[in-house]
Amino acid sequence: MLKLTYTEFGLHLERVTIALETLISQRVVLALRTGQTLHVEPSRAAFLLSIEVPGFNELEKTIRLERVASVSIAPVDDQFVEVSVQGHWVADSAEAHSGMFVTMLGDRTEFFVYKLWEATQLQASPLV
Repeated sequence: MLKLTYTEFGLHLERVTIALETLISQRVVLALRTGQTLHVEPSRAAFLLSIEVPGFNELEKTIRLERVASVSIAPVDDQFVEVSVQGHWVADSAEAHSGMFVTMLGDRTEFFVYKLWEATQLQASPLV
């Protein structure tokens, strides 16, 4: 499963091995115990990937092979594509700009998305 965390400082993507239902139920229990409100809804999330990082073509092949209908890739310019995925938005309210987005894709698709996102971040880093 992929977990995208949106904060005021940006987006962080990570690959987690916990089941979607387990993650959501743990978050619900945490909200109950701390007296917080919680909003969970089906949604879509999008992020940019560089087409110049090694392995991008493998991602496209893997999406076709695994028949992952919940992922779409659209060109943005000569260097980037927008990857859009279906999943669930988990936040304090429906209007929240920060929260957690979780999605389940095929194992190989998740692997390539995560690795390419990491490589894109390194490529965009001012420290490189």
